[in-house]
Amino acid sequence: MPAVDDELEVFLASLERCSLSSVQDEWRKRWGTPPTLRSVRLLRYLLAWRLQTELYGDLSAVDRRHLKSTATPVIQTLLEGSRVAREYQGIVHEVVAEARGFRYRDRTYRSLSAIAREITGVRWNGPRFFGLRPGGGHGAS
Repeated sequence: MPAVDDELEVFLASLERCSLSSVQDEWRKRWGTPPTLRSVRLLRYLLAWRLQTELYGDLSAVDRRHLKSTATPVIQTLLEGSRVAREYQGIVHEVVAEARGFRYRDRTYRSLSAIAREITGVRWNGPRFFGLRPGGGHGAS
């Protein structure tokens, strides 16, 4: 089925030049109302995925379960007395897990996220900031 493969590749490449409204129109033409996404990049990916699954088939149930199980981040739980540290802007910030929350600079917080916000001034996922979840900070000890 090389001709179909080639046509799909050409079409997918052409999507890179399309605006959000053009991609939405393409979706509408094929499947009706498009997802309410404002990201043209994500909608392009979804459109490409739908076209490829129509041509080649979808993932098997076994493959879906495997992907789902590997995509779920493992969060390390902190026992009372555990310490985590993170260097941020040249300062090492250390937190101690307690029975009722987390102690940081002689004050108790309900969550690591509240401490991360206190340190950075912006919302952070606390376990990620302190390196307890993939994609974040450094230094659990």
